Amino acid sequence: MSYTAFRIHRSETGEHSAAMEQRELTNPAEGEILIRTRFSSVNYKDALAGTGSGKILRDFPLTGGIDSCGDVVQSRDDRFKEGDQVIVTGYGLSFSHDGGYAEYLRVPADWAVPLPDNLGPYQAMALGTAGFTAALALHRMESNGQQPEMGPILVTGATGGVGSLAVNLFHGAGYEVTAVTGKDDQHDYLKLIGATQVLSREALPLGRHPLEKGLWGGALDNVGGETLAGLTLTVKPWGSIAAIGLAAGIELNTTVIPFILRGISLLGINSADCPHALRRKIWQRLATDLHPKHLDDIVDRVIHLEQLPEVFEEMLKGDVRGRILVQTMVD
Repeated sequence: MSYTAFRIHRSETGEHSAAMEQRELTNPAEGEILIRTRFSSVNYKDALAGTGSGKILRDFPLTGGIDSCGDVVQSRDDRFKEGDQVIVTGYGLSFSHDGGYAEYLRVPADWAVPLPDNLGPYQAMALGTAGFTAALALHRMESNGQQPEMGPILVTGATGGVGSLAVNLFHGAGYEVTAVTGKDDQHDYLKLIGATQVLSREALPLGRHPLEKGLWGGALDNVGGETLAGLTLTVKPWGSIAAIGLAAGIELNTTVIPFILRGISLLGINSADCPHALRRKIWQRLATDLHPKHLDDIVDRVIHLEQLPEVFEEMLKGDVRGRILVQTMVD
């Protein structure tokens, strides 16, 4: 039996190519499950991998897609049976293992999270890695003592997938949210999904002194570089900064003074390698107390596999807002 997959190749001379291909379905090995995928999603990492713009894949060829949700059709693991609905995000998907841009996906059972009650495959992938990352950041910040009364949460890169869901999740958890964006035409959208205040990227006060006036109770940063360095100067005492992205660079030019004199914390958020027990806990929270109240507003559109290349280009140009779902199989 054959199935359709979006495959990424690199030639011996380093040339990149990607296209829809027919693959032969293979049975799962011991400890694996075979999933009939329903939905995936498009993340910035997927666009980098699918276009060859970033060195994301370790092995070639591979099927793209770091997210997947669907139904177990075969199981070689006692924890899962035929008909179970599961989520698979991160781990080695579209890095060292075939990913979710396919009608079927075979993975180690250890990577699968049972789909929680109150979430369907569509909702799960509307969240996907982006929602999981935002929720993991909120969870880690709260575990570190972050509370709404400490002041507003600043979210940079707020119109992207992680940023949009972070704005909505923190707002839903009782925080005042200030969103930062370079897209001046998206202020109304950010206020709709939960931002109390929206700042243009150029208006974000970063400062140059070892300490600046404390403005934010905490922050979720999708940018890195100079922006992240500036946030360390302007977060109030005992606040946390969740570092997620590095689009503006990997260097961090700051001092230890904010960490010592204000007791702030810098938390690195690694959603791909999150421990499985914590992963299940975060997905359960996304289905219950952290479930976004404006998920439908954050979903920009649903596409099919053959539309991936054009969407990748849009994403790399910064022309995408919120989340784009990929319907991998149509009944």
